[in-house]
Amino acid sequence: MTPEEFRTHGHALIDWITDYVENIEQHPVAAAVQPGDIRASMPEHPPAAAEPFGEVLADLDRIVMPGITHWQHPSFFAYFPGNSSYASILGDLASAGLGVQGMSWVTSPACTEVETLMLDWMVELLGLPERFRSTSATGGGVIHGSASEATLASILAARWRASGGAINHVGDTTKLVAYATSQAHSSIEK
Repeated sequence: MTPEEFRTHGHALIDWITDYVENIEQHPVAAAVQPGDIRASMPEHPPAAAEPFGEVLADLDRIVMPGITHWQHPSFFAYFPGNSSYASILGDLASAGLGVQGMSWVTSPACTEVETLMLDWMVELLGLPERFRSTSATGGGVIHGSASEATLASILAARWRASGGAINHVGDTTKLVAYATSQAHSSIEK
């Protein structure tokens, strides 16, 4: 894809996303497919050449959209809200365009420092005590990519705390028990 094609296709995709968001109420909330329907709608073998971008957009409408559960639909009440917004979509686009690997300060100083500051701003906006700020001895944190990641981090922190940190050296988890209700996040069973 040339830079000019990227610009043209990017504009077309932004228009497609905008039309989707503005007309989301016209879609059924839940996917209208059965297991295997999406796969059966696609070729068995990979294409020999890239499709024209117009066909890719048509495939989104014809193949993908029937298999989407529309989390942003005003009648979607399952799990937790996704709360996508135009601003967050543009943020994702900028993030994807930069291709940053934000796993540490060395891999991306800007990503690390912006994330840290955003979390400090959240401390302020939520009215949390100063000890939650990254500048305190016990504060700071990270933004997890999913509820499953956040759940895992919480379990690991609880395990470390319950063992007084020994779990990291000894590794014996046979004396630890975790209790969860049937309403716990689906990742708990994993």
